[in-house]
Amino acid sequence: MSSRRDFITLLGGAAAAWPVTAHAQQQARVPTVGFLVAGTPSTHGQWLAAFVRRLGELGWVEGRNIAIEVRWAEGHGGRLAEIATEFVRLKVDVIVTHSAEPVLAVKQATSVIPIVFASASDPVGTGLVTTLAGRGGNVTGLSMQMTDLAGKRLEILREVTPGLRRLAIMLNVGARASVLEMSEVQATARTLGIDVTTVEVRRAEDIGSALKALEGRADALYVCADPLLTTSRTCIAISAVGARLPTMHGFREYVEAGGLMSYGPSFEDLWRHTGDFVDKILRGAKPGDIPVEQPTKFDLIINLTTAKALGLTISESFLLRADEVIE
Repeated sequence: MSSRRDFITLLGGAAAAWPVTAHAQQQARVPTVGFLVAGTPSTHGQWLAAFVRRLGELGWVEGRNIAIEVRWAEGHGGRLAEIATEFVRLKVDVIVTHSAEPVLAVKQATSVIPIVFASASDPVGTGLVTTLAGRGGNVTGLSMQMTDLAGKRLEILREVTPGLRRLAIMLNVGARASVLEMSEVQATARTLGIDVTTVEVRRAEDIGSALKALEGRADALYVCADPLLTTSRTCIAISAVGARLPTMHGFREYVEAGGLMSYGPSFEDLWRHTGDFVDKILRGAKPGDIPVEQPTKFDLIINLTTAKALGLTISESFLLRADEVIE
Protein backbone atom coordinates (compact mmCIF):
# COMPACT_ATOMS: atom_id res chain seq x y z
CA MET A 1 0.00 0.00 0.00
CA SER A 2 1.50 3.34 -0.96
CA SER A 3 2.16 5.83 1.76
CA ARG A 4 0.49 9.18 2.15
CA ARG A 5 3.87 10.80 1.54
CA ASP A 6 4.19 9.12 -1.89
CA PHE A 7 0.76 10.37 -2.86
CA ILE A 8 1.41 13.97 -1.77
CA THR A 9 4.79 13.95 -3.53
CA LEU A 10 3.04 12.85 -6.73
CA LEU A 11 0.36 15.50 -6.69
CA GLY A 12 2.68 18.30 -5.63
CA GLY A 13 2.09 21.25 -3.38
CA ALA A 14 -1.57 21.57 -4.29
CA ALA A 15 -2.19 18.19 -2.73
CA ALA A 16 -0.72 19.11 0.63
CA ALA A 17 -4.13 20.23 1.83
CA TRP A 18 -5.68 16.84 0.95
CA PRO A 19 -4.62 14.29 3.61
CA VAL A 20 -5.30 10.85 2.24
CA THR A 21 -5.96 9.23 5.61
CA ALA A 22 -8.17 11.14 8.01
CA HIS A 23 -7.97 10.76 11.76
CA ALA A 24 -10.54 8.52 13.40
CA GLN A 25 -12.12 11.53 15.05
CA GLN A 26 -12.66 13.17 11.66
CA GLN A 27 -14.27 10.02 10.31
CA ALA A 28 -16.85 10.17 13.08
CA ARG A 29 -17.76 13.75 12.23
CA VAL A 30 -17.61 13.98 8.45
CA PRO A 31 -18.67 11.74 5.52
CA THR A 32 -15.92 9.45 4.29
CA VAL A 33 -15.25 8.46 0.68
CA GLY A 34 -13.36 5.24 0.11
CA PHE A 35 -11.35 5.49 -3.12
CA LEU A 36 -10.13 2.19 -4.57
CA VAL A 37 -7.61 2.69 -7.38
CA ALA A 38 -6.57 -0.38 -9.34
CA GLY A 39 -3.30 1.22 -10.47
CA THR A 40 -0.51 3.19 -8.83
CA PRO A 41 0.02 6.84 -7.88
CA SER A 42 2.14 7.31 -11.01
CA THR A 43 -0.50 5.85 -13.36
CA HIS A 44 -3.71 7.08 -11.72
CA GLY A 45 -2.70 9.91 -9.41
CA GLN A 46 -3.63 12.64 -11.89
CA TRP A 47 -7.16 11.26 -12.19
CA LEU A 48 -7.58 11.09 -8.44
CA ALA A 49 -6.42 14.70 -8.32
CA ALA A 50 -9.06 15.67 -10.89
CA PHE A 51 -11.74 14.01 -8.74
CA VAL A 52 -10.57 15.80 -5.58
CA ARG A 53 -10.45 19.16 -7.38
CA ARG A 54 -14.02 18.70 -8.55
CA LEU A 55 -15.17 17.83 -5.03
CA GLY A 56 -13.53 21.04 -3.84
CA GLU A 57 -15.41 23.05 -6.46
CA LEU A 58 -18.63 21.51 -5.14
CA GLY A 59 -17.80 22.51 -1.57
CA TRP A 60 -16.30 19.27 -0.25
CA VAL A 61 -12.85 19.98 1.20
CA GLU A 62 -10.69 17.22 2.66
CA GLY A 63 -9.93 17.83 6.31
CA ARG A 64 -12.86 20.21 6.69
CA ASN A 65 -16.14 18.54 5.75
CA ILE A 66 -15.10 15.29 4.06
CA ALA A 67 -12.52 12.53 4.57
CA ILE A 68 -11.00 10.52 1.72
CA GLU A 69 -9.46 7.08 2.25
CA VAL A 70 -7.33 6.16 -0.78
CA ARG A 71 -6.08 2.64 -1.44
CA TRP A 72 -3.86 1.59 -4.37
CA ALA A 73 -4.11 -1.99 -5.65
CA GLU A 74 -1.03 -1.33 -7.83
CA GLY A 75 -2.18 -3.67 -10.59
CA HIS A 76 -2.62 -6.66 -8.26
CA GLY A 77 -6.08 -8.17 -8.71
CA GLY A 78 -5.80 -10.04 -5.44
CA ARG A 79 -5.78 -6.76 -3.53
CA LEU A 80 -9.21 -5.66 -4.74
CA ALA A 81 -11.36 -7.82 -2.48
CA GLU A 82 -9.12 -7.05 0.50
CA ILE A 83 -9.50 -3.29 0.01
CA ALA A 84 -13.25 -3.58 -0.60
CA THR A 85 -13.64 -5.49 2.67
CA GLU A 86 -11.58 -2.86 4.48
CA PHE A 87 -13.88 -0.08 3.25
CA VAL A 88 -16.93 -1.98 4.46
CA ARG A 89 -15.28 -2.42 7.85
CA LEU A 90 -14.52 1.31 7.98
CA LYS A 91 -18.19 2.03 7.15
CA VAL A 92 -17.36 4.60 4.50
CA ASP A 93 -20.29 6.57 3.07
CA VAL A 94 -19.43 6.11 -0.63
CA ILE A 95 -16.95 3.89 -2.47
CA VAL A 96 -15.44 5.28 -5.67
CA THR A 97 -13.53 3.01 -8.04
CA HIS A 98 -13.18 2.22 -11.77
CA SER A 99 -13.09 -0.65 -14.26
CA ALA A 100 -15.08 -3.87 -14.09
CA GLU A 101 -12.95 -6.00 -11.76
CA PRO A 102 -12.64 -3.42 -8.93
CA VAL A 103 -16.35 -2.57 -9.14
CA LEU A 104 -17.33 -6.25 -9.01
CA ALA A 105 -15.04 -6.79 -6.01
CA VAL A 106 -16.76 -3.94 -4.18
CA LYS A 107 -20.22 -5.20 -5.21
CA GLN A 108 -19.42 -8.56 -3.68
CA ALA A 109 -18.37 -6.85 -0.45
CA THR A 110 -21.48 -4.67 -0.03
CA SER A 111 -24.98 -4.25 -1.41
CA VAL A 112 -25.66 -1.27 0.86
CA ILE A 113 -22.84 1.27 0.57
CA PRO A 114 -23.23 3.43 -2.58
CA ILE A 115 -20.67 2.60 -5.28
CA VAL A 116 -19.66 5.06 -8.01
CA PHE A 117 -17.43 3.95 -10.89
CA ALA A 118 -15.38 6.68 -12.51
CA SER A 119 -14.99 4.72 -15.75
CA ALA A 120 -16.18 1.35 -16.99
CA SER A 121 -15.77 -0.11 -20.46
CA ASP A 122 -19.18 -1.79 -20.73
CA PRO A 123 -21.07 -1.60 -17.41
CA VAL A 124 -24.06 -3.62 -18.62
CA GLY A 125 -22.08 -6.27 -20.49
CA THR A 126 -19.73 -6.80 -17.53
CA GLY A 127 -22.56 -7.03 -15.00
CA LEU A 128 -21.93 -3.83 -13.06
CA VAL A 129 -25.50 -2.62 -13.62
CA THR A 130 -28.55 -4.20 -15.25
CA THR A 131 -29.39 -1.07 -17.23
CA LEU A 132 -27.84 2.33 -17.90
CA ALA A 133 -31.12 3.99 -16.94
CA GLY A 134 -30.71 3.32 -13.23
CA ARG A 135 -33.19 0.89 -11.74
CA GLY A 136 -32.36 0.45 -8.07
CA GLY A 137 -29.26 -1.11 -6.60
CA ASN A 138 -26.26 0.60 -5.06
CA VAL A 139 -24.12 1.16 -8.17
CA THR A 140 -23.90 4.00 -10.71
CA GLY A 141 -21.20 5.90 -12.58
CA LEU A 142 -19.74 6.67 -15.99
CA SER A 143 -19.47 4.38 -19.00
CA MET A 144 -16.61 4.67 -21.50
CA GLN A 145 -18.46 2.71 -24.22
CA MET A 146 -15.24 0.94 -25.13
CA THR A 147 -16.91 -1.94 -26.97
CA ASP A 148 -19.03 0.50 -29.00
CA LEU A 149 -15.88 2.31 -30.16
CA ALA A 150 -13.79 -0.78 -30.93
CA GLY A 151 -14.76 -0.94 -34.59
CA LYS A 152 -14.13 2.76 -35.11
CA ARG A 153 -10.66 2.44 -33.61
CA LEU A 154 -9.76 -0.39 -35.97
CA GLU A 155 -10.96 1.60 -38.97
CA ILE A 156 -8.76 4.53 -37.92
CA LEU A 157 -5.76 2.24 -37.39
CA ARG A 158 -6.28 0.76 -40.84
CA GLU A 159 -6.35 4.26 -42.32
CA VAL A 160 -2.82 5.08 -41.12
CA THR A 161 -1.40 1.58 -41.67
CA PRO A 162 -1.54 0.90 -45.41
CA GLY A 163 -1.78 -2.78 -46.22
CA LEU A 164 -2.99 -3.80 -42.77
CA ARG A 165 -3.75 -7.51 -43.14
CA ARG A 166 -2.53 -8.99 -39.84
CA LEU A 167 -3.70 -7.48 -36.56
CA ALA A 168 -2.54 -8.40 -33.07
CA ILE A 169 -4.87 -7.67 -30.15
CA MET A 170 -3.30 -7.41 -26.71
CA LEU A 171 -5.50 -7.92 -23.65
CA ASN A 172 -5.46 -8.97 -20.06
CA VAL A 173 -7.55 -12.14 -20.30
CA GLY A 174 -8.54 -11.77 -16.67
CA ALA A 175 -10.43 -8.53 -17.46
CA ARG A 176 -13.92 -9.35 -18.72
CA ALA A 177 -14.38 -5.90 -20.29
CA SER A 178 -11.25 -6.45 -22.37
CA VAL A 179 -12.58 -9.81 -23.56
CA LEU A 180 -15.79 -8.11 -24.72
CA GLU A 181 -13.79 -5.39 -26.49
CA MET A 182 -11.59 -7.99 -28.18
CA SER A 183 -14.70 -9.72 -29.55
CA GLU A 184 -15.88 -6.46 -31.11
CA VAL A 185 -12.47 -5.85 -32.71
CA GLN A 186 -12.43 -9.39 -34.08
CA ALA A 187 -15.89 -8.94 -35.58
CA THR A 188 -14.86 -5.71 -37.33
CA ALA A 189 -11.61 -7.30 -38.51
CA ARG A 190 -13.54 -10.13 -40.17
CA THR A 191 -15.64 -7.67 -42.16
CA LEU A 192 -12.45 -5.90 -43.29
CA GLY A 193 -10.66 -9.10 -44.27
CA ILE A 194 -8.01 -8.73 -41.55
CA ASP A 195 -6.46 -11.76 -39.84
CA VAL A 196 -6.30 -11.52 -36.05
CA THR A 197 -3.82 -12.86 -33.51
CA THR A 198 -4.52 -12.41 -29.80
CA VAL A 199 -1.78 -11.64 -27.29
CA GLU A 200 -3.05 -12.72 -23.89
CA VAL A 201 -1.21 -11.42 -20.83
CA ARG A 202 -1.83 -12.00 -17.15
CA ARG A 203 1.24 -10.29 -15.68
CA ALA A 204 3.14 -7.14 -16.56
CA GLU A 205 6.29 -9.25 -16.86
CA ASP A 206 4.80 -11.03 -19.90
CA ILE A 207 4.36 -7.93 -22.05
CA GLY A 208 7.86 -7.35 -23.42
CA SER A 209 8.47 -10.94 -24.53
CA ALA A 210 4.95 -11.24 -25.97
CA LEU A 211 5.46 -8.21 -28.20
CA LYS A 212 8.94 -9.25 -29.25
CA ALA A 213 7.48 -12.56 -30.43
CA LEU A 214 5.09 -10.62 -32.69
CA GLU A 215 7.87 -9.02 -34.72
CA GLY A 216 7.30 -9.87 -38.37
CA ARG A 217 4.02 -11.66 -37.58
CA ALA A 218 1.66 -8.65 -37.34
CA ASP A 219 1.21 -5.32 -39.10
CA ALA A 220 -0.31 -3.42 -36.16
CA LEU A 221 -1.36 -3.79 -32.52
CA TYR A 222 -4.69 -2.99 -30.88
CA VAL A 223 -4.43 -2.68 -27.08
CA CYS A 224 -7.50 -3.33 -24.92
CA ALA A 225 -6.99 -1.02 -21.97
CA ASP A 226 -7.35 -2.23 -18.40
CA PRO A 227 -5.55 -1.33 -15.14
CA LEU A 228 -2.78 -3.91 -15.69
CA LEU A 229 -1.94 -2.66 -19.19
CA THR A 230 -2.40 0.99 -18.24
CA THR A 231 0.18 0.53 -15.49
CA SER A 232 2.50 -0.97 -18.12
CA ARG A 233 1.78 1.49 -20.93
CA THR A 234 5.38 2.77 -21.26
CA CYS A 235 6.67 -0.78 -21.60
CA ILE A 236 4.02 -1.47 -24.25
CA ALA A 237 4.97 1.64 -26.21
CA ILE A 238 8.70 0.89 -26.17
CA SER A 239 8.23 -2.78 -27.03
CA ALA A 240 5.77 -2.00 -29.85
CA VAL A 241 8.19 0.44 -31.50
CA GLY A 242 10.93 -2.16 -31.14
CA ALA A 243 8.69 -4.69 -32.91
CA ARG A 244 7.78 -2.08 -35.58
CA LEU A 245 4.08 -2.20 -34.62
CA PRO A 246 1.78 0.83 -34.94
CA THR A 247 -0.57 0.83 -31.94
CA MET A 248 -4.16 1.89 -31.28
CA HIS A 249 -5.37 2.66 -27.77
CA GLY A 250 -8.49 3.87 -26.00
CA PHE A 251 -6.90 6.72 -24.03
CA ARG A 252 -4.48 9.57 -24.60
CA GLU A 253 -2.33 8.48 -21.63
CA TYR A 254 -1.02 5.59 -23.74
CA VAL A 255 -0.08 8.02 -26.51
CA GLU A 256 1.66 10.32 -24.07
CA ALA A 257 3.73 7.29 -23.05
CA GLY A 258 4.78 6.70 -26.69
CA GLY A 259 1.88 4.79 -28.23
CA LEU A 260 0.97 5.77 -31.79
CA MET A 261 -2.61 6.95 -31.34
CA SER A 262 -5.81 6.76 -29.35
CA TYR A 263 -9.49 7.38 -29.83
CA GLY A 264 -11.79 7.67 -26.86
CA PRO A 265 -13.18 9.84 -24.06
CA SER A 266 -11.05 11.95 -21.73
CA PHE A 267 -10.18 10.14 -18.50
CA GLU A 268 -9.74 13.44 -16.70
CA ASP A 269 -13.27 14.55 -17.65
CA LEU A 270 -14.71 11.21 -16.51
CA TRP A 271 -12.98 11.35 -13.14
CA ARG A 272 -13.93 14.98 -12.62
CA HIS A 273 -17.56 14.18 -13.36
CA THR A 274 -17.41 11.39 -10.80
CA GLY A 275 -17.24 14.14 -8.22
CA ASP A 276 -20.72 15.26 -9.31
CA PHE A 277 -22.09 11.75 -8.67
CA VAL A 278 -20.54 11.64 -5.21
CA ASP A 279 -21.86 15.11 -4.42
CA LYS A 280 -25.42 14.03 -5.29
CA ILE A 281 -25.17 10.93 -3.11
CA LEU A 282 -23.71 12.79 -0.13
CA ARG A 283 -26.63 15.22 -0.41
CA GLY A 284 -29.17 12.41 -0.24
CA ALA A 285 -29.62 10.92 -3.72
CA LYS A 286 -29.76 7.14 -4.06
CA PRO A 287 -27.26 5.63 -6.52
CA GLY A 288 -29.99 3.45 -8.06
CA ASP A 289 -31.88 6.59 -9.03
CA ILE A 290 -28.90 8.14 -10.84
CA PRO A 291 -28.56 6.89 -14.46
CA VAL A 292 -25.18 5.76 -15.73
CA GLU A 293 -23.86 8.49 -18.02
CA GLN A 294 -22.03 8.05 -21.31
CA PRO A 295 -19.37 10.33 -22.80
CA THR A 296 -20.46 12.65 -25.58
CA LYS A 297 -17.05 13.82 -26.81
CA PHE A 298 -14.28 11.59 -28.13
CA ASP A 299 -10.73 12.69 -28.94
CA LEU A 300 -8.36 11.43 -31.63
CA ILE A 301 -4.75 11.79 -30.45
CA ILE A 302 -1.64 10.88 -32.45
CA ASN A 303 2.03 10.83 -31.50
CA LEU A 304 3.93 12.12 -34.52
CA THR A 305 7.30 11.26 -32.98
CA THR A 306 6.26 7.63 -32.72
CA ALA A 307 4.89 7.68 -36.28
CA LYS A 308 8.27 8.87 -37.54
CA ALA A 309 10.09 6.21 -35.51
CA LEU A 310 7.88 3.59 -37.17
CA GLY A 311 8.49 5.05 -40.63
CA LEU A 312 4.84 5.99 -41.10
CA THR A 313 3.80 8.95 -43.20
CA ILE A 314 0.68 10.56 -41.76
CA SER A 315 -1.35 12.56 -44.25
CA GLU A 316 -2.03 16.22 -43.66
CA SER A 317 -5.75 15.61 -43.84
CA PHE A 318 -5.50 13.03 -41.02
CA LEU A 319 -3.45 15.38 -38.86
CA LEU A 320 -6.07 18.09 -39.35
CA ARG A 321 -8.77 15.70 -38.12
CA ALA A 322 -6.82 14.86 -34.97
CA ASP A 323 -7.84 16.66 -31.79
CA GLU A 324 -4.23 16.68 -30.64
CA VAL A 325 -0.87 15.93 -32.23
CA ILE A 326 1.98 15.08 -29.84
CA GLU A 327 5.44 15.87 -31.21
